Parts: sequence; C-alpha cells; structure tokens
Amino acid sequence: MQFTLERTDAVSKARAGILWTVHGEIPTPAFMPVGTNATVKALTAEEVWATGARMVLANAYHLYLRPGTEIIANAGGIHRFANWKGSVLTDSGGYQVYSLADLRKTTDEGVHFKSHLDGSAHFFTAEKVIEIQRAIGADIVMPFDECPPSNADRKTIERAVHRTIAWASRSMEHFSKHGARHGYEQSLFPIVQGGTHRDLREFCAVELIKMGAEGYAIGGLAVGEPNETMYEVTDWTTDVLPPEKPRYLMGVGTPLDLLESIARGIDMFDCVLPTRNARNAQLFTRDGKINITNAKWKRDFSPIDEETDSYASRNFSKAYLAHLFNANEILGLTLATLHNVAFYEQLVREARERIMNGTFAPWLGEFKSRYQKSSVAVSDENS
Repeated sequence: MQFTLERTDAVSKARAGILWTVHGEIPTPAFMPVGTNATVKALTAEEVWATGARMVLANAYHLYLRPGTEIIANAGGIHRFANWKGSVLTDSGGYQVYSLADLRKTTDEGVHFKSHLDGSAHFFTAEKVIEIQRAIGADIVMPFDECPPSNADRKTIERAVHRTIAWASRSMEHFSKHGARHGYEQSLFPIVQGGTHRDLREFCAVELIKMGAEGYAIGGLAVGEPNETMYEVTDWTTDVLPPEKPRYLMGVGTPLDLLESIARGIDMFDCVLPTRNARNAQLFTRDGKINITNAKWKRDFSPIDEETDSYASRNFSKAYLAHLFNANEILGLTLATLHNVAFYEQLVREARERIMNGTFAPWLGEFKSRYQKSSVAVSDENS
C-alpha cells in the first residue's frame, strides 16, 4: 500500500490524497460502501463500481460465521469470490462481537462469544482475527479491538484502551510473522479508542503510532454521542496521528458528518446509511433527505435528483420510484441504493476537487446551509 498526500486545505485540516493498493487507485477523501457479507445489498459489483466507489468494506465476523473463511480462501480470496475488481477493507468484527452483550465474555486473552446465527460457541483472539483476515484476503485489515459503549464509565474505557493497544501489538506481531495467502500484500490499520476522553484518545494514538503501521483508524465514535462531540474527538485525534499516513473514521456517517470530518483531517469513511436508508425509501439529495413513499412524490415526474450523476437519477423519476416502493418491487431497492451510494461517492469527489482548487471552506459552508435548511423544511412538513 502507498499513500500520497497531494494537498491540504489552507483554512481547515481537509486533505486530498491518493491511496494505492494492488487492486487499484483510491482518490481521497474516499467513501467505502458497506458490503458486510461480501456484497453491497441490492447491487452487483458492476453497479457499485459504476457509482465511483473504488473500495468496499466487508466484515470479518460475519464472513467467518457464513460462509466460512476457508471457503473464501479456496475461492482465491474475497475479490475473486465476490467478483470485485476494486480494493477491500475488512473490519475485524470487534464492534459486532461487543454488540453481543449477553452472548460474550471478555478476557485479556480474547473474547468468548456465541454466534447470533445458531448459538455456537467461538473464541476470538488478536491472532485469530488476523488469520481470518489473511484468509479473506482484504487489502486493508483491522486488528481486534475493544469498543466500549458510548455511556461507559471512564474506568471501563481506560481498560478498553489498554486492551486495544495490547491486542494491536499482538496483531502486528502475528501479521508480520504470517504472510499473505493470495499473492499480494495486505496492510494493517490499528484502531484508536478512548471514548470522549481526550487524554485517553491521545495516549492510545501515541502508543499505536509507535508500532509503525501504514495507516490508522479512529473507532468508537458515532455510537450515540452528540455530533459536536464526535467532531471534537476526531479533531483531537487527527492532531496526533502522523500526517503522511491515511486516517480512517469508522462507521461515519451522514453527509454532513463526512464533510465535517473531512474538514478535521479524515481521509476514509464507511457507513451503512446510504444503503440501509435506501432500502427504507429514504433518498439523499443536496436539499436534504426525502421519503420517496410520501404522497407528494406520486405524481412528480422530475428526476430523482438532477445533481446526482447516476443511472438511477438519469433515467427514472420520483413518481416511478414511489410506485416501485408502494408496489413492493425489488427494483425500487436497487434504484434507491444506486442513487444513495452515487450521492455519497459524488459528495466526497467534489470535496476532493474543492480541496485541490482551494475552495473547500466556502463550499462546505454553502452545502451545510442548503442541506440543513432543506432538512428543517422537510421535517416541518412531515410533522
């Protein structure tokens, strides 16, 4: 993996760069659609590529349970298994394991848990999770970490930070001793934890930086804390992380969250919002979110969104999409997902262009004003 920083905004901490993996070039800032089970729900790999996405996220926990990592390995790795020609990042599954509050037991060695699918017992260690991701064959892999809930007390978060650092160290060691399985190199991004405590975030980041990784992730945000707190924590953390390496903010977020985080120095994102919301009839536009099943769209023959360049927006009207959802047609899920993913991809591409030409700060202000004003109007109308 290589990362080149091309330009930093003069007003904010926004950055434009290029990330290279063996599977291609990813201009940053970059948004990764979520393909938990080696598929972005409702889309083919070709449709995802057409949105402009060049990297997708898959989840090691889910793929370990189903279909099983050796099946993916025997297929030649996740790229061949899913017929995806771009890059792949796999989350370690730490967040998913910790969401199984009643089905897990954590020790310094690892986590005992029961599958949410069939109740079978499993044990994840830092080393085991690296082995799983070596078998899957993602370009970028994440170490096992402890992600405490947003309302956890300081003592719990501090313990999670120390475990995260220890597990990252064990992961790096195991990663270096056991090579890639599919003929190309992989990269490991340690995860900065620490809740909303500045000293814990900075301590965790400093300890992880000592490990000399190729990039760094920020985890444990967008889990219930106020948006302004998330932005503040992101700001603290990017101040500490090395500027020459990519920064990945995990699980974020809304269109405004992306732009606010880009302004604070983030390069990479993933989030389920564009795909999940699409399946629930919610579309993203420059004028805020719309619910396409609202009666007002039933006779609206205008494009889904004239400012989003996608197959869905170019070829279909709001009235047609409203009809598909009201008739429970599967095509509605596909077109809405195509639109939302294209909207997110276009948003980060434009942010990159604005950083490169020195107009990011005023453009961000204009986007926020228009998006927030329209969102308030839609909220008032729906109430």
